[in-house]
Amino acid sequence: PRCSCLPSGRRCSRGRRRSWKTASFQRILADTGTRGRSSEWQWTDRVVEGRHGCAAAPRGLGGLGGARSPPCTEAAARRGGDTLMSGTVGFVGLGRMGLPMATNLARAGVRLVCHDTSPAAGVAAAALAGASVVGSAGEVAARADVLFTCLPNNDVVRAAYLGPGGVAGGARPGLVTCDCSTVGPEVTTEIAAALAARGVTHMDTPMLGSEPQAVAGEIFFIVGGDRAKVDTVLPYLAHMGTRHVYVGPAGTGNRIKLIHNGLAAVTAVAVAEALAVCVASGVDRDTFYEVVRQGGGMAYGTYFERRAKRVLDGDFSPTFTLELMRKDAALALALAGAVKVPAPLLEETRRTYDEAVTRGWGREDFSAVTHVVEHRIGRALSAG
Repeated sequence: PRCSCLPSGRRCSRGRRRSWKTASFQRILADTGTRGRSSEWQWTDRVVEGRHGCAAAPRGLGGLGGARSPPCTEAAARRGGDTLMSGTVGFVGLGRMGLPMATNLARAGVRLVCHDTSPAAGVAAAALAGASVVGSAGEVAARADVLFTCLPNNDVVRAAYLGPGGVAGGARPGLVTCDCSTVGPEVTTEIAAALAARGVTHMDTPMLGSEPQAVAGEIFFIVGGDRAKVDTVLPYLAHMGTRHVYVGPAGTGNRIKLIHNGLAAVTAVAVAEALAVCVASGVDRDTFYEVVRQGGGMAYGTYFERRAKRVLDGDFSPTFTLELMRKDAALALALAGAVKVPAPLLEETRRTYDEAVTRGWGREDFSAVTHVVEHRIGRALSAG
């Protein structure tokens, strides 16, 4: 069915279905170790109101429809609430993403113990119902049954877990830690090994989505680590996000997230260059925008839907900063190098983000990489 929430009745992705019997889908199942409907589940989702306001039907792996939800959906977690939700959850890192995630947990009645190096973030967390704020990540670990971290980079994550006052020093055996940060897979495997020696399970749970999705509780979590511990963390993921996919051993989630964000970084530069060609060749920007949105061609995608109009309006207010995308592009390039895959597009993209940060646009939204393209052609791309 067509969805009225999109212009001209264009088909909403929520309505797409793919047969479990197609060869392409069976290849996906084989690649993830899944056999089909009767197999042990690897993913879950919950029904939420979609970002367009339409009712979102449950979806499975990678947004492919037709997948049956596994036993432990949010509703199932709530039915067993006293058993599954009785523990204390730790949260370290209460920034642009972490604070709304913790807020959604608090609204669900989860008992929280929190830490952030920012006093202002600590004050905000202390105002959450049922939340307490402590002075270190180690103190959080000493009191938590499950612990989430949401931090900006490799060095900060390592320090939070393995440094003085870190998680490793305070953790009790049986603790499960989930790092939602975008970091190199080697960081996750290093931390997982160090914590395993203390009887602690460490999982990588990087996210797809930015601040609006964190606020709305619509994050997609990519879960790597000990599969036996997924049931332990799923009830909490369900309050912070709409979907969760288990992808394999520790570090696998990080690899997928870096490949994803590398592709997103390239896309942002490609869209800016396309708009630059429009401006330079006399093509009306708004006409091109509508053709891409409604034409059904291959140029349309999530970035174009969420960012192209903002770029044309000159709106670069951040939901995910350029300096963070620069970091992710560099990590994705490092991953490609580690496995000896030439990535010239990604390499040039990383240089473009480097230039954007050097020119002072790092705190703007990552779509502000457009400014570099504007500088190169000597003309603005926005209509204003």
